[in-house]
Amino acid sequence: MKKILLTLALFATLVSFGQTKAPFHDIWNTLLKKHVSKQGKVNYKGFISDSMQLNKYLKTICENKPNEKSWSANEQKAYWINAYNAFTIKLITQYYPIKSINDIGSKIKIASGKTVWDIKFIKIGTNNFSLNDIEHTQLRKTFGDARFHFVLVCASKSCPILLNEAYTSQKIENQLDEQAKVFLGDKLRNDISPDKPKISKIFDWYNMDFKLNNTSIFDYINKYSTTKIKSNATVTYLDYSWDLNE
Repeated sequence: MKKILLTLALFATLVSFGQTKAPFHDIWNTLLKKHVSKQGKVNYKGFISDSMQLNKYLKTICENKPNEKSWSANEQKAYWINAYNAFTIKLITQYYPIKSINDIGSKIKIASGKTVWDIKFIKIGTNNFSLNDIEHTQLRKTFGDARFHFVLVCASKSCPILLNEAYTSQKIENQLDEQAKVFLGDKLRNDISPDKPKISKIFDWYNMDFKLNNTSIFDYINKYSTTKIKSNATVTYLDYSWDLNE
């Protein structure tokens, strides 16, 4: 009897604190390479045809909640970024064809003042998460890295492009830096010039994320942009397209 109780207690501990080892993201990597172009265009019909594999990967995510005691910071970052992007794809495929992720709001009941990003449709371990929960709590609040804004993809044309490979703990620092450079070098999303830069609304919505340590948004952009913005430049924010990124 004592042995049974000890086993149950151990199991409860594993459930409470998450898995001791981070899962692999091989299935997600294969799906991304197959259904996302190098330019970040997503073949949602392809993801629908491979729904069994997508569901298999999402099941892995749901059953392997990060263990903050045994997982490295990079393992946690890769997990939550991949989870956000994969569940966004899943959400779109459930209502496809649609013109925009915002169209989903008219198809289901959402509480007043809430958006599609507030729907708690993701069950990881014993907790229910929304896309906003992942972005704002699990990533922004926990790690405070503004580069997350260049890798979380909300299925829209003005979002950063969806990388056609999975984020991994071994490569994530390079992946985050590279996606920052790609986003800032993309004329459709940012038109950088020294005097009159036209930049993404992301820099307006989350301006404080880019102003840490008494730096300016221009200082932050200049870290990753080949074209440098002058400190006295006049900035314009580009219109944001919510059309589907396909």
